[in-house]
Amino acid sequence: MEIQNVLVSPSTTQDVIDQLSLTGKKVSYTLAIPKKDTHKWVNTKVKFYGETWQTVGYPIEGIEELIPLDWNKKVMVERYG
Repeated sequence: MEIQNVLVSPSTTQDVIDQLSLTGKKVSYTLAIPKKDTHKWVNTKVKFYGETWQTVGYPIEGIEELIPLDWNKKVMVERYG
């Protein structure tokens, strides 16, 4: 299933260090998920840039009404396979 309006950005150095320390997984990208999205983002495989990725941890979610833009969740991914 394709999800529209997902932003993809490289994970920050601090995010990479934190996730490596906490989970032993090396995250590469952070996805910004649109408001109102109801998909499952825990231990989920996603595809972009012609590669398959696995989500790491739980999405971080902000209070939708307090965030002015279109996204209120972020989830980190590591390369799968």
